[in-house]
Amino acid sequence: MLLEEAIRTLKEAADPVRDIEKVPLARASGRVLALDLKASYDQPPFPRSPLDGYAVRGEDTICASEENPVELRILGKIYAGQVFRGEVHKGECVRLMTGAPIPTGANAVIRQEDTDYEPGKAGDFTGPDSRVKIFRGAAPYQNYVYEGEDYRKGDILLRAGTVLNGMRLGIAAGAGLNELEVYREPAITVISTGDEVIAPGQDLKAGKIYDSNQYTVVGRLADLGFSRVESMHCPDDPAIMADRIRKAKETSDLIITTGGVSVGEKDIMHQVMADLKGKKLFWKVSLKPGAPTLAFVLEEKLPVICLTGNPYGVAVNFELLIRPVLEALSLNPGIRSKTCMGKLKNDSPKWGGVRRFMRGFYERESSEVTILAGSHASGTLSSMAACNCLVEIPEDSGGKAGEDVKIYLL
Repeated sequence: MLLEEAIRTLKEAADPVRDIEKVPLARASGRVLALDLKASYDQPPFPRSPLDGYAVRGEDTICASEENPVELRILGKIYAGQVFRGEVHKGECVRLMTGAPIPTGANAVIRQEDTDYEPGKAGDFTGPDSRVKIFRGAAPYQNYVYEGEDYRKGDILLRAGTVLNGMRLGIAAGAGLNELEVYREPAITVISTGDEVIAPGQDLKAGKIYDSNQYTVVGRLADLGFSRVESMHCPDDPAIMADRIRKAKETSDLIITTGGVSVGEKDIMHQVMADLKGKKLFWKVSLKPGAPTLAFVLEEKLPVICLTGNPYGVAVNFELLIRPVLEALSLNPGIRSKTCMGKLKNDSPKWGGVRRFMRGFYERESSEVTILAGSHASGTLSSMAACNCLVEIPEDSGGKAGEDVKIYLL
C-alpha cells in the first residue's frame, strides 16, 4: 500500500475524541477549544486613558499653545483601578494615569509632557486649589480609549476547534475566564514486544537488548503534548498480547505496538489480530524503513497500529503514520508533520527501488539538507541524535546532490 493511501485509511478509521472537559487556563495550552468563546462584557468595560496626563473637556483645550496656555483646575487624581466619583465641568480636569477610567464629563486626555507638570508641584494634585497649564490641547475624543474598543459583549473571541496557546489564553483571561472547555486528550496505550527485550536499568544478559522502542514512542507522544499514555512490554506470546490489548481497548482511543509484524515464528501480531477478531486495514506499506506495518481496528472504532520492531523503522513510521492518526483523534491540525522542500548537499547512500526516508540535517537559512553520515540500517538508532529531519528519496530518484527533496521536520 502506498504511504498516502495508508495515511488516508488510518485517518478514516480514527474516531475523533469529542468528549469535553474543563481545564484551568494554566493547563490549557496546546489543547483544542470545544466551544466558541464569547465575550460576556465589553472590553475595556469603561472609557480609559491610554497615557499619563489629564482628563479634560477637549473643547476647553483645543486652542492651547506654548504662548497661550490654558489653565485648568485639578479636581483630583486617580490611578488605574480607581474611579473618580465627581464630574468634570468647564475649566476643570482630573489628573489620571494610564489605564484609569476617564471621568464623567471629560472626553479627551492631555499628555503630561504637554503641561507644566512637576511631581509634588505645578500640575500635580496637592489640594483644592491645584491647577495645571496646558501647552498643547486635544480635540474631543483624542487620546481616548472607548468602552468596547477591543471587543463587545457577545463577540466570538475564539472559535471552537482553535488550538490554544499563550496568546489565546491571554485573550481568555482578559475575558474573565479561569478555565476553558476543551476536548479530552486521546488516551493512548503503547505496547512493545519481544522476548529478547528487557527494561532499561536491568543487567544486560547474553542475547538481550534494551527496550528503546517503547520509550521512543512514549517520548514522541510527550513531545507532541499527549499525556494520557499507558505503556508496557509484552513477551512474544499471542495469548498474553491479545489479553493486554483486550484490557487496553476499554480505556484507549489508540493502541500502538512495536514488533511482531513480519513473517517469522515470533511475529505474533497477525495471530493477535485474528484472536481479537480485528478488521485488517492493511499490512505492509511501500517504504523503507518499516515496511511491514500492520493496522487493524477493533469494534469498528479503535485503531491498533503495529509498527516494526526495528528502532529506526519505529521512529520513521511514528512521524509518517502515527502523527496523522493523532491529528484526527485530537482534532488538532498542529500535530501533523511539518514538511518543506530542501536541496540535497550530498548523495544519498541508498536510493532506488522503493521510497526511502533517510536521516538528515536541515539548514533553515539556506534550505539545504545533508544526509547524515553513518549507518542508515533499520536497527540503528544512535544516528538520530544529530537528526532534525527525515529526507524522502523517491523510488525513481537518484538521491544525488543538488536535487530538490521533500523534508519532514522533527
